[in-house]
Order: sequence, then structure tokens, then C-alpha cells
Amino acid sequence: MKTYLQEMLKRKDLLIYLVKSGLKAEHRNSYLGYFWWLLDPLLNVLVYYFLVVIILGRGGENYPLFLVIGLVAWRAISSTINTSAKSITRYSSIINQVYLPKSLFPLSFTLTQLFNFAFGLVVVAAFLAIYGVMPGWQVVYLPLIVLVQTVFLLGVGMILGYMTVFVRDIDNLLSYVIRIFFYASPIIWEGGRLPPEYSWAVDYNPIAIIVESYRAVLMHQTNPAFIGLSVIFVLSVAAIIFMIRYYSNNEHKIIKAL
Repeated sequence: MKTYLQEMLKRKDLLIYLVKSGLKAEHRNSYLGYFWWLLDPLLNVLVYYFLVVIILGRGGENYPLFLVIGLVAWRAISSTINTSAKSITRYSSIINQVYLPKSLFPLSFTLTQLFNFAFGLVVVAAFLAIYGVMPGWQVVYLPLIVLVQTVFLLGVGMILGYMTVFVRDIDNLLSYVIRIFFYASPIIWEGGRLPPEYSWAVDYNPIAIIVESYRAVLMHQTNPAFIGLSVIFVLSVAAIIFMIRYYSNNEHKIIKAL
């Protein structure tokens, strides 16, 4: 494992290249280019605001702000999971020609989406200013939440990236699983509205914990869910360590499968 980590460090230039190329590839043939990173969350807010507030007549005070925080966090989570799952198969032509640590590919897509998420936070900041909501001192915990989210997504991405090489159906199934998590998480609805017997859908849902922690520090001037974030972080780090060891021992299987 130590040798494998050293090999990954030697390939840091490749990692930087993969991140840069991933950022460019997303909007390569788009007229608006990187502006979509700002426009996408705004359009999503308009769609769900129309659905929830105009059609269903629901949504509380500062609901657009509530909505944009959830949608920006969700976009980062769903995009990272989707792209990381296909990260190794996407570069199969390169992998078959030269030896590279395969775990670099899920890592590169995780970092790529982290940059996209930073643009989404710009939109969140604009909504905070529009609605006159000033985060309290708890905003100092924002980098901590981002770190937990990134580590969590890296762990998930490394697992899915490896599995998808051998079971391509995972790529198709993943869209449905992600859709379930979208509606099972308080992205467009408030977690407290669930009946008590379904409260576990929020209490033990890592996506819900992360999203609600963002709202806590940015919107409600309260502390994030430290216990939930700590559990997510510890389990994610354990998953990353396990997967790095697993990659180092089984990379020959990936080459054969590709």
C-alpha cells in the first residue's frame, strides 16, 4: 500500500491534468461555457420553486434560499457520484496502454466536481445577500462540512468506480438509486415534516446530514450535526483506506476486465 501511495504521488501531474481536462470537457461545446456553473442552480431553483410554491402552495419563509442551498449541495453530490462511477471505464484506452494507479481517476472526478461546487457557493452567497440573511459565527464550520462531503464522495466514488468496471449495469442502476436519495433527502422539503416512523430517512441519511449541516451554518446560525458528520468522516476515511489497499492488490483484474 505504501508503494502504491508513492506511485500516486509521483503521478500528481497527471491528476492535475485530469482535473483541468474534466473542467474543460463539461462545457467544451457550450456557448455559455463556465457560466453554466452559475446558471444551472438558478434554473433548478426556478423549476422547483414553481412546482412547490406555485403549484403545490407549500414552502415556508425564505424558501428559495432553503432551496438553493439544498440544490447546490445535491448537484455536487449527484454529479460526483455519477462521474466517479464511470471514471475508470471512461479512460480505459489510456489504462490499457500504460500503468497508472487506477484510484487516481475517481479522485480526479471528485476534485473536478469540488471546483464546480465552489461556483455553486457563489450562487448561495448571492441568495443570502438578496434575502438579507447573515450567517453567524458558525460559518467557520463551512470548510469542515465541505471536507466531510469531499471525503464521503471520494469513498463512494472509489467503490463505485471499481465495481462499475466489472458490473456495467451499475451505471444504469445508479440513476434510479440517486433519484431515490433525492426524494428521500430534504433537498426540496423540510426534514421535520416527515412522520416519526420515517424520521430515520433523515437521521441516518448521510446526504441529508450534509445538506442540513449546510443550512444550519449558512441559514439558521446554528451548529452543524457534529456527530453525524463525524460518523460520515470516519467511515469514509476507513472506506478510502480499504479501497486504496484493494486497488493496489487487484489492479491487474481491472486491466483484464477492460
